[in-house]
Amino acid sequence: MPAPLSLEEAQARVLAHAHGLSSETVRIEDAAGRVTAAAAAARVDLPPFASSAMDGFAVRAADVPGTLPVVARVMAGSPATRALAAGEAMAISTGGVVPDGADAVIPLEYVVQHDNNIDVANAARIGDHVRPRGGDVALGEAIVVAGVRVHAAQLGALAAAGVAELECARRPRVAVLATGSELVRPGEALAPGQIYEANGLMLAAALAAAGADVELLPVVADDEAAHRAALERGLAADMLVTSGGVSVGPRDLVRAIEAELGVEEIFWRVAVKPGKPVSFGVRGATLVFGLPGNPVSSFVGCELLVKPALRALQGVRDPLPRLEPGRLAAPLARSADRDEFIRARSRVDGDRVVLEPLPGQESHMIVRAASADALVRVPRGEGELAAGAAVFWLRLSD
Repeated sequence: MPAPLSLEEAQARVLAHAHGLSSETVRIEDAAGRVTAAAAAARVDLPPFASSAMDGFAVRAADVPGTLPVVARVMAGSPATRALAAGEAMAISTGGVVPDGADAVIPLEYVVQHDNNIDVANAARIGDHVRPRGGDVALGEAIVVAGVRVHAAQLGALAAAGVAELECARRPRVAVLATGSELVRPGEALAPGQIYEANGLMLAAALAAAGADVELLPVVADDEAAHRAALERGLAADMLVTSGGVSVGPRDLVRAIEAELGVEEIFWRVAVKPGKPVSFGVRGATLVFGLPGNPVSSFVGCELLVKPALRALQGVRDPLPRLEPGRLAAPLARSADRDEFIRARSRVDGDRVVLEPLPGQESHMIVRAASADALVRVPRGEGELAAGAAVFWLRLSD
């Protein structure tokens, strides 16, 4: 039996087979959470005209300090009907078009108004409180580049710059299949020896949040014919993710039947805890992951291997998990032969993040794991990591 791969080698092999999917045109209203397949450029200068940054009065800087007549009012969306002449002022709202001839805006609170005149006591500089045309972005400049997941800030920028459509990677189609005769749906009565199925729903939710269109297949019993039919159905997707049945027990059928169905196994077993008996293979362009049945093992395998592949299919520029620096709040024992990912809670202490390991680290304890917001990487080695030791950790999604 070959030795388990290191996590880095396993991730490299996964990404070597995770080729980007085709692209499609997406309306800006539907682009949240999608990954750009091409850069998107501004359709206008932004702002498209010189505009006021304050409620106040548009003036010529050379005319103040002094007393000026107010000859017009400029509201947002209603430009002035004529240029500003020397020695005049125009009232202007925030966002209003700065009239031709004006080169500064005096905020409302810096003037004294009487009748139709204003007194300005202080000097102004050209450009004061004026947002120049194109000051945010110029026509044709890139707003987002390829390989970026579009969130609220990007959507706001794209819409403001007149972009109505984006070229985005197609959403990967992912089939999720939980295996095991002992599994029943939540809400049903448990017979002796049965447990509620949780992994399929957990994995489907995680992968949907990462951009997939997920089909959660019905649970399959430990029967060869049932496995074969379910796996063949799942292999029609861009990615098949199974849970359970990937170890060496008499009812662990997944890997053998996948081989019969033409899946080339790239690796089996990775030197991490939890989640060692994870498998990865391919059939044509379909990526095939076999995750362990223990819920925490399945969850960790998804975070470390499946989600990076899903990001790569969408063209994300850096698909691997981002590990951040932190400090341990309590000592942790190390494993001699594999890295361990410990569930923890994070807290900020001054300028550093402190990680509090949670009790109950066994791989079946999914309820204990539910309160974690971090996975702390404990590198393999002898002895233990002391409290205060520097570590790297993976932030779990809210």
